[in-house]
Amino acid sequence: MSQRITIHDIARELNLTTATVSRALNDHPRISTETKQLVQEKARQLKYRRNKLASSLRSGKSHTIGVIIPSAQMNFFGSVVHGIENTASSNGYSIILYQSEETTSLEKKAIETFLSARVDGILASIAKETVDYTHYVELRKRNIPLVFFDRTNEELQVPSVVIDDYRGAFLATEHLIKNGYARIAHVAGPQHIKGFRDRLSGYKDALLANNRTIVNEYIYQGNVSLESGKEAADYFLNLTAPPDAVFAVEDFTALGVIKCMKERNVKIPEDFGIIGFANENFDEHITPALSSVDQQTVQMGKEAFNLLMEIIKANDGKARVKDDTKIVLDPVLFFRESSTGKSN
Repeated sequence: MSQRITIHDIARELNLTTATVSRALNDHPRISTETKQLVQEKARQLKYRRNKLASSLRSGKSHTIGVIIPSAQMNFFGSVVHGIENTASSNGYSIILYQSEETTSLEKKAIETFLSARVDGILASIAKETVDYTHYVELRKRNIPLVFFDRTNEELQVPSVVIDDYRGAFLATEHLIKNGYARIAHVAGPQHIKGFRDRLSGYKDALLANNRTIVNEYIYQGNVSLESGKEAADYFLNLTAPPDAVFAVEDFTALGVIKCMKERNVKIPEDFGIIGFANENFDEHITPALSSVDQQTVQMGKEAFNLLMEIIKANDGKARVKDDTKIVLDPVLFFRESSTGKSN
C-alpha cells in the first residue's frame, strides 16, 4: 500500500513551508492566487486527500450535518434529501441520514448519534408520534444549529422551511368544488403537527369561501398512511349521505381511498373525486392518475441547508438569524384524472 500523501510532501515538492501549503489549501486571504493555484495543482498531481478528522479537530468543524426524516418510504422525503445533499456537497459538506420511522424514540436516537459524530448542525422533520419536544429543546439549550423542514412546531421557535400548507389545501379543495363535486370530505393528519393543522384549516376555509357548509362527519381523523385512507373511505361510504369527493392530507392516504373505492365499485372521477398532497412518484402511474399538491421538495431541501449554514455562521459571529425565521414555499397543483369532474 502506498504511503498517504501529506501537506509535508506538497511543501517539499514546491519548496514551500507547510504553513503556506495549509493556508493555500484552506483559501487563506493572505496567500496569493498564484500560490493557491500552484499548491492546488500539485495536490491534484500527488492525489492528496485531506484528513477530515484532523481538519475538524483543528477547526472545530466536522463539515457534516445530520438529517432526520420520518420515513424513507415516502418519495417526498427522499426528494427533499436530494436537495439537501446536492447543496451540501457543493458547499463541502457531507450528511448523515437517519430515519425516525415516525417514532419519538428513534428521533432521540438520531440526535444522540449526530452529537456523537460532532455534526455542525441538524435538519429535522418531526415524527408524527412526537408530542414531547424535550430533545429539541435540549439542542437549543446547547446552541446546536437546528432547522425544521416540512413538519415543524412553532412553540419551539426553531427556524424552518415549509410549504404554504394552508394555501395548498385551499386550492385543492376549491378545485374539487369547481369541478362539480358537492359534498367534499377531508382525511386529516395528526393535528399536533402544524402542517396538517393548516391543511385542515385551508379545507374548511375553501368550503366557506364557496358558500359550502362544513360537515363535521366529513372530516376523518387519519394517521397519514395507506391503511388510514382505506378506513376513512370505508367510513365515508357508510354514512347516510356519503361525500362525493375527498381532499386527502397526503398521497398515501389518497391511495388508500382509491383502493377502497375500487373495492366498493365506486367510479373515479365520475362518481367520486379525489386529490392528495405531496405529488409522490406513483401519482401519475396509478389508475386513475392522482391529482396532488406538489411541495417543491428539492427547493425545500436547498433552502433548509442554506438556512442551516446561516445559523452555523451566526454561531461563529459572522451572521445573524432570528429564531422565528420561516421560509414559506408556494404550492404547485397538478391536476390529473382522479379529480376531473362528475358525470352528468
